[in-house]
Amino acid sequence: MSRARRCTVRTLRILLILMLAFASAQAAASATLVFAAASLKPALDTILATPQARAIGEFSVSYAASSQLARQIVHDAPAAVFISADEDWMDAVERSGRIVAGSRSDLLGNALVLISPADSTLQLPIAPGFDLAGALGETGRLAIAEPGSVPAGKYARAALLSLGVWPGVEARLVPAVHVRAALNFVARHEAPLGIVYRSDALSEDSVRVVDTFPASSHPPVVYPIALIKAGDNEAARQLLVLLHGPEAGRIFRSFGFDPRE
Repeated sequence: MSRARRCTVRTLRILLILMLAFASAQAAASATLVFAAASLKPALDTILATPQARAIGEFSVSYAASSQLARQIVHDAPAAVFISADEDWMDAVERSGRIVAGSRSDLLGNALVLISPADSTLQLPIAPGFDLAGALGETGRLAIAEPGSVPAGKYARAALLSLGVWPGVEARLVPAVHVRAALNFVARHEAPLGIVYRSDALSEDSVRVVDTFPASSHPPVVYPIALIKAGDNEAARQLLVLLHGPEAGRIFRSFGFDPRE
């Protein structure tokens, strides 16, 4: 092949790469952006892959801790929909004036569970004063989401305080950036025990539920949803209706959530 021909082929390849990159950027720009709590990923990905969701349009989902997502929205991130894992962070977004009036509602509930690796045989019924520190062993640590700001960590701390065992484990935590990260610590045997949502435990074969925390030991686990002014569009409004619908409810329920009527 001549030098001129090689240059022409190289130029065409570069142009093709640039065209594909531009097309990808255009598609991403046209997709409706959803901000969702990390614990929603398995269920929400399944829902967005259904024909009903695909008929609405293209969606791009950013999964992270609700605290991180809320802060981004307050600083004008172009999200169209926000699903938080607790009411506090949705309250913060609402106070900032970013929510479309009248669009906020409670979408889901969940439960809080104590997990261990799937091959563990530990039996540890949850009750006031239960020996969580002893169950960790001499060097084991407890994996939870960051308890100061991440909803799952806040719920976990509240439950352990209520049951009187927080002082014994506070110095033995593996604080994770979000609940799915806490789940992974246990799934990879990097922590012998962890506290996550029921939905997280059901989505991961490498862990098992040791016991479920009493609902009375922590504030109700509620996932509020709302439209965000910065990205509000018709697709976002249709998605809001879809997520409250019976088919989405069936999928959420199969992943361990409690759809709110």
